[in-house]
Amino acid sequence: VHLCLRKADQKLVILKQIPVEQMSKDERLAAQNECQVLKLLSHPNVIEYYENFLEDKALMIAMEYAPGGTLAEFIHKRCNSLLDEDTILHFFVQILLALHHVHTKQILHRDLKTQNILLDKHRMIVKIGDFGISKILSSKSKAYTVVGTPCYISPELCEGKPYNQKSDIWALGCVLYELASLKRAFEAANLPALVLKIMSGTFAPISDRYSPDLRQLILSMLNLDPSKRPQLNEIMAQAICIRPLLNLYTDVGSVKMRRQVTLPPQPEKPLAPVPTVTHSRTGGRASSARSRGVRCGSAKTGIPPPLSSIYTWGSGITTPLRLPMLNTEVVQVSAGRTQKAGVTKSGRLILWEAPPVGAAGGASLPGATEQLQPQFVSRFLEGQSGVTIKHVSCGDLFAACLTDRGIIMTFGSGSNGCLGHGNFTDVSQPKIVEALLGYEMVQVACGASHVLAVSNEREVFAWGRGDNGRLGLGSLECHNCPQQVTVPPEHEAQRVICGIDSSMVLTVKNQILACGSNRCNKLGLDRISSAEEPSPEDQVEEATVFMCAQSAPLNQEPIVCADIGTAHSAAVTASGHCYTFGSNQHGQLGTNSCRNSRVPHLVVGLETMKVTVVACGDAFTVAIGADGEVCTWGKGARGRLGRKDEETGVPRPVQLEETHPYLVTSVACCHGNTLLAVK
Repeated sequence: VHLCLRKADQKLVILKQIPVEQMSKDERLAAQNECQVLKLLSHPNVIEYYENFLEDKALMIAMEYAPGGTLAEFIHKRCNSLLDEDTILHFFVQILLALHHVHTKQILHRDLKTQNILLDKHRMIVKIGDFGISKILSSKSKAYTVVGTPCYISPELCEGKPYNQKSDIWALGCVLYELASLKRAFEAANLPALVLKIMSGTFAPISDRYSPDLRQLILSMLNLDPSKRPQLNEIMAQAICIRPLLNLYTDVGSVKMRRQVTLPPQPEKPLAPVPTVTHSRTGGRASSARSRGVRCGSAKTGIPPPLSSIYTWGSGITTPLRLPMLNTEVVQVSAGRTQKAGVTKSGRLILWEAPPVGAAGGASLPGATEQLQPQFVSRFLEGQSGVTIKHVSCGDLFAACLTDRGIIMTFGSGSNGCLGHGNFTDVSQPKIVEALLGYEMVQVACGASHVLAVSNEREVFAWGRGDNGRLGLGSLECHNCPQQVTVPPEHEAQRVICGIDSSMVLTVKNQILACGSNRCNKLGLDRISSAEEPSPEDQVEEATVFMCAQSAPLNQEPIVCADIGTAHSAAVTASGHCYTFGSNQHGQLGTNSCRNSRVPHLVVGLETMKVTVVACGDAFTVAIGADGEVCTWGKGARGRLGRKDEETGVPRPVQLEETHPYLVTSVACCHGNTLLAVK
């Protein structure tokens, strides 16, 4: 835990550092839980949550700083000097209000103790914190796991029985007893003896200086029978708590006044000269520190050969355009409606952006007589120190990144809940999807307005827009937070694919599961056993849950790669054959006959290459061969195919400006654009 100064407002905050790389799944769940709980709470007597982020492979939680230390330290410093009853009740009712707020959010604290209760600098306002093992309960539900600090554990927890909010009330009784006696209600030399004490409910009485009402309140909260312990609102209604509660609302925040004593006038003294302060040493150090942080340009001694090349075409770029590189090797690329992104071998996220209209290298102004070749600027996404990215996927105006530690971060437009942060707010820098912190994710895919992700334990999660059933959750609802998707029990997810309005899962056994819009049978969900067109009753227009592809040969051959376009899809078999299915309005299925067929089509013209990867744009297809061949077919308008508009409906090669042998490491298509990485 670190005390830090926030530069934006010069405010002291606490940064809780949780090392992600050494964390087990249970520890990740605890970290996720703490973030989730803190975000739900907003109360003056609860430590405020600010934000979280990744830094140097650790999860950092920023929260409010309470400078007065803990209530346990406050009690310890009292030695044997008992507190007066008014002070005890002043602290107690604040804890009472905070716990009431927590319980109204259906949350159990489960670790309420004086070490987790903090004080302000005047030691008058208390704030409860440390929600690491808190539990969010559904209505009337009970928790079962044994957690908490032994001295404050309730009898039902000792017996392993289910428990609810009444266990927090037991802990609250222990805290009240500690305030009144300056020692714990239940202490013993070892755990078995402590459990026996708790189970018997025996503890020393508090001092006679305190009122019978206070003694009775402690006894009621430390009742062995949870059903006989009072509710929080019943405690608030007790006569002993009414006045402290009223005082709390009228006195907290009031300004203490002191009577000013009028002194006889003193003879005026001349003002002393202000001593001159020399800042040269400090200023010099700051200056030198800044100068060390600036990268010094070095003389070019020769341009090294590129480690990899990135090409793009489409949106008016008719032939492959080599994008600028930052002397690094890009191993994976992704394209969105407006974004072009890649991941380097060293784990950095690189973006390619077009200059604004009219700027040097930017798009031509309207009415210009000469069309210039568009230029792009490359840059690394900053602000992710120590975070290693291993995969990126782009949607429409947003993107998702996967780190080497299995954490998903998203940024961009929050419309439709695509970012998975539980809201619809835009985010400019990658932010952790907190709901998935308890899982080690292995892949993420973005559609136009929805996201799918898969964990190392083959769990599938979905969020974003739900039209057409694209999330596979059995409904058309939109979700702004990840939801676990039910996959048919006999299948295990290996990879997820998102389209405009549909989704696919490739299973461990190389089968296709799909949901969403099956327009023109673009998901292969129609029941087709031969080359004959399916009857109307065998056609599926939409699926709201994941179903197995039922169109032969997609349900007969092992599928190793697939992609979804706007109205068509493509799949690659283990033998290297490419099948296309869906609409062929623009020849995107790889045949010049614009047939209206729902039967999957084996693409001819690729016999000389073994297809390994396929990508689908809005109305075109790109196939990659094992030896680096690149072939395109479909709609040729605005440079979609990266080649001359001849025989657009059949596969033809795309020529890249490479003088050495190369391999294609990654390809991505979105709308009318293609992004290609070669090594």
